[in-house]
Amino acid sequence: MCGIAGIVKTHPDGGVDPATVHRMCEAIVHRGPDDEGIYVTSGVGLGMRRLSIIDLAGGHQPIFNEDKTVWIVFNGEIYNFVELCAELEKRGHHFRTKTDTEVIVHLYEELGSECVQKLRGMFAFALYDEGRHKLLMARDRFGKKPLHYALSQDRLLFGSEIKSIHAVAPELTAINHEALLQYMYFGYIPDPATAFLSIHKLPAGHLLEFEKGQVRVRQYWDLPQYGTHAPRSEEECLEELEWRLAEAVRIRLISDVPLGALLSGGTDSSTVVALMARASSKPVKTFSIAFDHEDFNEAHYARLVAQRFGTDHHELVVEPNILETVETLSSSLEEPFGDSSMLPTYFVSCLARKHVTVALSGDGGDEIFAGYDRYAINLRREVLGNLPLAAGRFYRKNIFPWLPKNLRGRRLSYSVSLPWHERYVDSISFVPLFEREISLLSLDLRKSLNNGGGPEQVMYRYFDQAPATNPVDKLLYVDTKSYLVGDILTKVDRMSMATSLEVRVPILDHVFVEWATALPTNWKLRGKQQKYILRKLAERIGVPQEALYRNKQGFAIPLVHWIRHESRDLIMSALLEPRTLQRGYFEPAGIKRLLDEHFSGRRDHSGGIWRLLMLELWHRNYLERIHPVSVEPSRINCMARNHA
Repeated sequence: MCGIAGIVKTHPDGGVDPATVHRMCEAIVHRGPDDEGIYVTSGVGLGMRRLSIIDLAGGHQPIFNEDKTVWIVFNGEIYNFVELCAELEKRGHHFRTKTDTEVIVHLYEELGSECVQKLRGMFAFALYDEGRHKLLMARDRFGKKPLHYALSQDRLLFGSEIKSIHAVAPELTAINHEALLQYMYFGYIPDPATAFLSIHKLPAGHLLEFEKGQVRVRQYWDLPQYGTHAPRSEEECLEELEWRLAEAVRIRLISDVPLGALLSGGTDSSTVVALMARASSKPVKTFSIAFDHEDFNEAHYARLVAQRFGTDHHELVVEPNILETVETLSSSLEEPFGDSSMLPTYFVSCLARKHVTVALSGDGGDEIFAGYDRYAINLRREVLGNLPLAAGRFYRKNIFPWLPKNLRGRRLSYSVSLPWHERYVDSISFVPLFEREISLLSLDLRKSLNNGGGPEQVMYRYFDQAPATNPVDKLLYVDTKSYLVGDILTKVDRMSMATSLEVRVPILDHVFVEWATALPTNWKLRGKQQKYILRKLAERIGVPQEALYRNKQGFAIPLVHWIRHESRDLIMSALLEPRTLQRGYFEPAGIKRLLDEHFSGRRDHSGGIWRLLMLELWHRNYLERIHPVSVEPSRINCMARNHA
């Protein structure tokens, strides 16, 4: 596992200073504390920071082919590299290391950019072909590993994290206000946008080719058609599910360093631990955290699972200094990020890193096997049918605004009046719901919203391209392409790599997911029972039923309590200070109303308040440290005047 960064100039005769590439690598030293490697030639500089996992002595990067005309820097793990290496050796290729990285170089020699089709694992890499003066970059199918790029001043800059680009191009800080709107809606910024106009994410399942000054981005993989394979019986389905997931777990146990598992005590992580215990000759090291607030404490279930499978279990009772932790994390995040479960993810990563370098997790089960409550809720509401489109629009425009704000069922009536896919997007969006009560966004942002078509369009495009006919399958596709990539996997990558821990995700093995995607919906969501067949597998391999059949908590934290108590002073000062309000994103009256309703106990706005707080702390702790002018002056003045 590594962090990568580099520069490729449009014209190969331009020089690249190795010190510049070094600065890019220094910005992400946490991703790879063990080693640094830099390759510089005419118009090109590739760099990496290495966290040594496989071939500890011989895996120094960048790595090259036999005649040193193809070079690569690589972040990730390729789990089928041994088989690929054997195939390539039969075709006459010679390997000088035992790393998975070198396999990609020789695959490229055989297949060109299509080499990505052969890779099974998580990856982000940049490969330079000296003969063609061409850069190839690729990101794995689910976006487990990040990759960012910017085309500026006749050069392409890239890095695992945006801070690598900012380390050598601090001028690229013009804010992408459309992306910030997406953040306020969803709590994260979906691919390919970033918080900065000139910097982009390479989307999951895409590759980028940079040649003769031109950037070409194209998709190389997508989820297959949903619901195309119906097992003849539950036993047949369970048998295939078991061997496929067991294989996905087994191939992720390859490591030359200590390895363990993050265990929450839920279905997904417990199933992974059960299969690890079966495949391991020694007790699996497992890690979980506990909270003093019992409503958010899953440690009991994690202990049950650990006892059942005889793991070497480690538990940390979290009594965090929230203010200090939030300040630290917000200074390391290059974009505002609104998922508060990043805190427990960070804490459990810190705990695990004390004992292991690699950990498996259960992420992905909810999006692949329909584990969220909202799938069943939307399915039930679908039974209500949809109003004719014109009738729904008439109701929302002419009747809903006049209903008393405290009328019971008012919010539900609005939701039911929407077409089903708009209803779903509305249900996962923070801003629209609050805006129907009181204006939160400033006039300038609202104008931008109207001009740009709205953040909802990101989700609608995924609905349109979903390879599914069943509404639940369409929801699974949308969440897999957006929430899973932009929130869950981003959170896991950033928080684990902040502690130099590699996290592997067997449920998101693409071969396994392609099979699971083909299962009909009723194998995933059956009545009110979510993750039906995955829970049946967990029972089959011995996961305690007490851990399987309980109310879902997710990796939650006592956010309501923390915001109302430990973090209240920070929130009030950060969100109501003149410097915050003068950024021009929000109406001061809306902010005050939000805080008043929450702190008085009338409503729980903890999720929205957290998003606002993380946005402001991102400005202060990341953006303003890079460049003193974080927004165009004309924009600030214009927006500030609206609140004068």
